[in-house]
Amino acid sequence: MIGIKAIGTYLPEKRISNFDRIEKFDMTESFIREKIGFTEVALKAPEQKTSDLCVKSWENLLQQHPVSPNEIDCLIVCTQNPDGHGLPHTSAIIHDKLDLPLNCAVFDISLGCSGYVYGLSVIKSFMEANNFRRGLLFTADPYSKVMNQEDKKTATLFGDGATVTLLTDEPVFEFGQFVFGSDGSKKEGIVVREDGYVHMNGRAVFTFTVRIIPDSIREMLEKNSFVIENVNRFLLHQGSLHIVNSIADNLGVPRERCPFHSGAYGNTVSSSVPMLIAQEYANQEMQVAVLAGFGVGLSWASTLIFRKN
Repeated sequence: MIGIKAIGTYLPEKRISNFDRIEKFDMTESFIREKIGFTEVALKAPEQKTSDLCVKSWENLLQQHPVSPNEIDCLIVCTQNPDGHGLPHTSAIIHDKLDLPLNCAVFDISLGCSGYVYGLSVIKSFMEANNFRRGLLFTADPYSKVMNQEDKKTATLFGDGATVTLLTDEPVFEFGQFVFGSDGSKKEGIVVREDGYVHMNGRAVFTFTVRIIPDSIREMLEKNSFVIENVNRFLLHQGSLHIVNSIADNLGVPRERCPFHSGAYGNTVSSSVPMLIAQEYANQEMQVAVLAGFGVGLSWASTLIFRKN
């Protein structure tokens, strides 16, 4: 059974304070603290590429769980903001930077906010089908590459970061069944337009989230024959504090069981859920957790993870 062994993370040191932009964007301190929830957003250096962020997360992984590059059977990168123009695939560039073996399978997945949960299902299935023992799932979506820093709707929300999840046949966390969904008719909710910048209809995305995601999580729990009261943590995509709290309220669970740890670095897109897992990793109270990603597409996915004792 393939599952999660360890997670490495990386956040750039530079931050942009949303409090410094209160007058510029006509915001209030309470709006920042209670609605969007992001007091700061992380910003990569201009010369840092997507692959560079991934390599930094790999270095962090090695500090926690040393693993030889020669032991890696496959590597998948989830990103919609790849190195250069996306050719060659970013996973090939990371393969070279990490000096992985020639028999290591590598490829990219183009997904945003739901990408980590989708990616877990892809890499788990891929590894089990091919009898692989160790695989890496990277996430990195530096939106600063497509960000208009004059756009209040996006510049105050999105931060740069990267993660890498080591999956093995000797996991710390195993998976339950997955549930997926897509609504391409709402694809314009989050989109990069001809001007090269990301644009977001915040109201439409929020409405989609609170209408679809709680029921999708309930469907996933039913599929796993699991009751909501026995879930210790709900690790939800960090779209905003208001979104996370609204999902918690709709599910009827205490907000403290739906942690919002991203206030000091922002919405890191496909990296937001693995960032949460890493932050809760050592918490022995987290025996069972819901993972839920949702956003660009519009798409969504959820599953359960169980700590092996």
